[in-house]
Amino acid sequence: MRPPICFHPAYEAPLPEGHRFPMRKYGLLAEALRGLGLVPDGFVEPEPASAAMLERTHDPAYVASILACDVPRAIEREIGLPVSEALVRRSRASVGGTVLAGRLALQHGFAGSAAGGSHHARRAQGAGFCVLNDVAVAALTLREEGLIGRAMVVDLDVHQGDGTADCLSREPDLFTLSIHCERNYPSQKIPGDLDIGLPDGLDDAAYLAVLDARLPPLLDAFQPDIVFYNAGVDPHRDDRLGRLNLSNEGLRARDRFVVRSARVRGIPIVGVIGGGYSTDVEALAGRHALVFEALAAEAELG
Repeated sequence: MRPPICFHPAYEAPLPEGHRFPMRKYGLLAEALRGLGLVPDGFVEPEPASAAMLERTHDPAYVASILACDVPRAIEREIGLPVSEALVRRSRASVGGTVLAGRLALQHGFAGSAAGGSHHARRAQGAGFCVLNDVAVAALTLREEGLIGRAMVVDLDVHQGDGTADCLSREPDLFTLSIHCERNYPSQKIPGDLDIGLPDGLDDAAYLAVLDARLPPLLDAFQPDIVFYNAGVDPHRDDRLGRLNLSNEGLRARDRFVVRSARVRGIPIVGVIGGGYSTDVEALAGRHALVFEALAAEAELG
């Protein structure tokens, strides 16, 4: 079988002309996944996250302000996106996609969402192009429903997962690992369970050596019931906001290693796309497709 992949048309929301966030990548990623034959039976369309679901993670006052499109201007500036009705639909659909992918991964062993990884959204506000923290909501929702007891977030976006660390800081059974470029956004990092800051310019071999040394022992020690993998592609050498030096092949090897490390241990894994910033949005979408290729390759291995 092909791993189920969640997608909703609302994943792509209109932005003002010339906005620097590459919103087109979501639609282009969906086209790329169809072209690669990774969704022969079509995408699985999620339901938007409810207010009650969001309030498991976020402050109710912040949730209310988002749903009403009435966010304080200072917070909207930190988010870096206009909080419109379309953006709220997108954010709720993205959270719903990660929650659904989590449920599907528990059934099939692996699943993904062609969005998600909004790891800068904190308990009481959004930031860094992130409105709602889909992975934190998904982990807390699955645990609330009794489907899991322990989860691990493996965040390999180039930026530290400060928002996820904030949202899950009081949850010892929900472990956050962030491997990121140290001299990058956010300037003030919120510590997670394990943060590994990398030096600028790290290449494929050095990056993969860090991953190989750190991830398998963590999985063996923590023994999560599910892994949420933020496969941000902004560690790529051509990324506008990156500062690391990975190639396409390095990203491919990274994704295969993470997926394989979970599955050889019998741990279900959810892939979400995280960050990626390039003026060549088609190339960017191709990089985001790599995690879904890795999930499919692992599915073929059985």
